[in-house]
Amino acid sequence: MFNTILLEKDNGIATITLNRPDFYNAFDNEMSFEFQDALKEVSKDREVRVLIITGAGKAFCSGQDLKDISKEEKRNLGDSLHKRYNPVIRLICNMAKPVLCKLNGVAAGAGCSLALACDMIIASDNATLIEVFINVGLVLDSGSSYFLPRAVGTAKAFEMATMGSKVKAEEAAQIGLINQVVPAGELDKSVLEIAEYYASAPTKAIAIIKKMIRKSSTATLEEMLQYEAYSQEIAGYSEDYKEGIKAFIEKRKPNFKGE
Repeated sequence: MFNTILLEKDNGIATITLNRPDFYNAFDNEMSFEFQDALKEVSKDREVRVLIITGAGKAFCSGQDLKDISKEEKRNLGDSLHKRYNPVIRLICNMAKPVLCKLNGVAAGAGCSLALACDMIIASDNATLIEVFINVGLVLDSGSSYFLPRAVGTAKAFEMATMGSKVKAEEAAQIGLINQVVPAGELDKSVLEIAEYYASAPTKAIAIIKKMIRKSSTATLEEMLQYEAYSQEIAGYSEDYKEGIKAFIEKRKPNFKGE
């Protein structure tokens, strides 16, 4: 179905693998649009409760394939963002299910932005993140100007953005850029354990929490108090809430369906 990515689904867990390992999974036009299509499919699939995004081979994603765009004269990079990258970031952030980044190697440029857009990042101990845009005279894009300062603060964000500083996994965990670092040989197992938790969790409540956390970065306390009440009303009518209460009374583990 796809030429540049792999899409797998199993027991409520979907995995999208960027599959251009010979190019460190850099984005060309085809992969950009195939990735969008895969994200749309996963978003609409009610059987999928959690998504994992990773890369094939040694890299997660090295960003834009510069050789690919060098073929085009006077390419409008703003137009490219609107058509190719911004839709990807919106699809991930608006997806009503958790999105996990399995950071198996370098995440550079738009690849770094892609990782930061995910809800959680679990990295191998040999992974690195780098905002490489400055090295070719460009600025942050694909959401990095939004995600990066919120994760590490303005001072560190400025350093990373203007110096192209490479951040190794251990440091990334220490400064709050990623959630967890594990030995490379344990990455698959560790991510699967987290994915399995989310595959059996109350997905509707998690989708609402995801919206709440995004909203809180630009909202006042009063606005969030109102939004919490609104959101809790919705969650209170869910089937998972009914099941959770029933399981609590019956002293058993709840069997959430994500509805």
